[in-house]
Amino acid sequence: MYAVIILIDQIINIYIWTLLAYIMSSWLIAFKIINPWQPAVRMIINVLARLHEPILRQVRRYLPDIGGIDLSPIVLFLAAQFIRNLLINSLA
Repeated sequence: MYAVIILIDQIINIYIWTLLAYIMSSWLIAFKIINPWQPAVRMIINVLARLHEPILRQVRRYLPDIGGIDLSPIVLFLAAQFIRNLLINSLA
């Protein structure tokens, strides 16, 4: 059971880091620091979007519209951390 919880913890950890990479890449594109038309950048953005957009879309359905600010990555990040802490506490 210990190994399964550690595996799930590591998967959540990887998911959090890729979520942070997705957020940072969207900021870099918005500030025109990286070019989204480059093939390598486009491929990375597509992979990250396929991984995170389905869950972010579900979170956005329940959040109020605040204008130009998207709070769904913050909510998803906090939810992933909460699940991770629950797993760690259940292990202890």
